[in-house]
Amino acid sequence: MGSFLYFIVDTLLGLLVWAIIISAVLSWLVAFDVINLRNRIVYSVAHFLDAVTRPVLRPFQRIIPPLGGVDITPILALLVIQGVRMYILPMIFTPIRAAIG
Repeated sequence: MGSFLYFIVDTLLGLLVWAIIISAVLSWLVAFDVINLRNRIVYSVAHFLDAVTRPVLRPFQRIIPPLGGVDITPILALLVIQGVRMYILPMIFTPIRAAIG
């Protein structure tokens, strides 16, 4: 049971990492006018990714302003999420795995 919970939490954090990366790339494509938000599918994808990543990125954006028009908060969020996946999750779930099995 503990391994299953670890798998679920780790997978959700992995999906969040991909959502942040895709959202950043999509914002660059929109900014450089490669794709257009007037396309309904692109708008729907952008809106979904913004809704998923905004709660994670907003605390970082409150602390760190854009530097020269470049928002580095996705990079910092990715570093924090990867740190949680590599160091915090194993520390949390090791006792749970031992107790539950």
